[in-house]
This record gives sequence, C-alpha cells and structure tokens, in this order.
Amino acid sequence: MKISVLDQSPTRSGFSPDVSIRETLELAKACEEYGYHRYWLSEHHSSEAVAGSAPEILMAAIAATTSRIRVGSAGIMLPHYSAFKVAEQFRVLEAIAPGRIDMGVGRAPGTDGRTAMALNPNVGGMAENFPAQVRDLYAWASGGPLPESHPFRSVRAEPSGPFAPELWILGSSNYGAQLAAHFGLPYCYAYFFTDGQGAQEALDIYRENFKPSELLSAPHAAITVWAFAADTQEAADYFYQSRAVFSVLRDQGRFTAQLSPEESAAFPFTDEQRARAARRKERAFTGTAPDVAARLRALAAESGIAELVITTTAYDPAARRRSYELLAREMKI
Repeated sequence: MKISVLDQSPTRSGFSPDVSIRETLELAKACEEYGYHRYWLSEHHSSEAVAGSAPEILMAAIAATTSRIRVGSAGIMLPHYSAFKVAEQFRVLEAIAPGRIDMGVGRAPGTDGRTAMALNPNVGGMAENFPAQVRDLYAWASGGPLPESHPFRSVRAEPSGPFAPELWILGSSNYGAQLAAHFGLPYCYAYFFTDGQGAQEALDIYRENFKPSELLSAPHAAITVWAFAADTQEAADYFYQSRAVFSVLRDQGRFTAQLSPEESAAFPFTDEQRARAARRKERAFTGTAPDVAARLRALAAESGIAELVITTTAYDPAARRRSYELLAREMKI
C-alpha cells in the first residue's frame, strides 16, 4: 500500500496566512526525504482556515524543488475553470517534473456561493457539466481524441511530451465514485471531511461499477485521513486540543485559523460540545506512532484501499513535520 500526503496549508492563530505557504514548501521537501509517494495540495477560497488557494502554483514550486515524490492537486475545483486552461497548466507541470504530476479534480466549490461567483460569474449550471469537463480535460491533458462532433476537437493543450498527468476523481459522496467508475479513473474519498461517514458505500459503488479504461484495467481507490502522531501520548493530547476546537467550530459552519493549544484549552465548550469532542477524539487517528499506524493499517485493510493519504494539522509546524516522520518510519514506507 502506498502512503501519501495531503497538505491544505492550514493557517495558525497569530501568524499571517502567507507563512503557511512557505511551511508547505518546506514540508514537501521533508516528506520526500521520509519516502512518501505523493504530495497533494488542496484548493479553497476566501477561507480563514486554509491558505492554499492555487494548488497549481504551489505544485510548480514543489515540483521544481523535489526530484522523486509525485506532486498533485486534491483537487482542482473544475467547475470554476475552463477544462482546456487546466489541461494547459498541467501540461506545463508535466514539463517541469516529467512523470510526477497528479491531476486530482473535484466538483465541490471549495468555498461559499458568493466567492464561487467571483471565481466564475457563469458558475450557475457548471456542476452539471462536470462529467463533460472531465472527459475534455482527460483528452486535452493526455493528448487523446475528443468526440468527432466536439467543437474544439482540433485544439491542442501544449506543451506536449512523453508523459501525461495522472487524472484522479476526488469526492466525499457517491457522485464522484460513480463518475470515476464510469471513466475508469482512480478515485480518492475524503474520509477526513466526513469523519468516515459514507466512505465504504462510496468505495463499494466505485468498485462495483468500474469500467476498465486505457488508464486503469481495475479499480484503484484511496482515502484521505486526518492523523497526528507524536513521541508521547501526552504530546499528542496537547496538540489535539487545537483539532478539537477546529472540529467544534466546523460543525457550526465556522472555518477559522487554528488556535494554539493554550487558546484551545481556554475555549468555552458547552457540555454538549465537550461530550461530542470527546467522542470524536476516541475515533481520531491520534496518539503515539505505533498506535496511529496500527489503526491506519486496520482502516486500510477494512476499506480494501490501494493508497492511504494522510493529512495532518498541528499548531507547531515542527510537530506536524515530526508526525509525518514518525508515521513514515512506523509504516515503513
């Protein structure tokens, strides 16, 4: 099983969001040293919690400063954009890092409705065009043919070359699973986003409906899981406090910069919120590296996945980096 990374460039209380971008660049180089297979970047807009708004630009910087690790988007929110322009961007990325580029795409807006309109004033109805966009993107990015009747069949995405980006469908619902199966593409479920709810159903739908393609002869599924490991249980509990508060605020539709453990310890939980946070922590993949790794392996075996993508947040970037180092060592990647 391959082990990879999703980095959303999370923001931190007391620090300017641009710092998070530079921390992503440093973490990517460290994760290559640790042996991770892929390094994926997310796309969110007008968010206080996440600084990563342009994964294709971050990908270029990481691709140019690494030599082995695959670099990808998780994902490009395709309804905001022209499929042709996205194909051109990823063809350029392939030229920067031949054979190392992943092109993960999703249908969700990654933001609120007003911001979605700012990104694309014609966004209305674009989500319904997602399957056609995926078809066009795959053809342009891979150099394959478009349908005979396509108005832009003669248009080519440059620069061409011997390699093509690896297209992934990302999602947290059955829709993405069905689409990935229809096109014969690899599929990654955002387990961390739903706390695992619906994951197995989506994976089953993907496998049961998969149609072999030129890219894949059999289903290839992955899940993205939030996990944090530390040298001691006490250290893991200390940093998890920030995650607990973030989850409570997320339940309220509030996405803010990550609070420090000290700020989180003083957070005014209601009794109900405290109880919910305690239940969530029992299910969370946090603790010492042997414990977290064992639980991740069990989840992977239960899900039958081919790849596990780990996303980690910690107020201290050194603690976040240490978590990836510990898990890489424990999972022997």
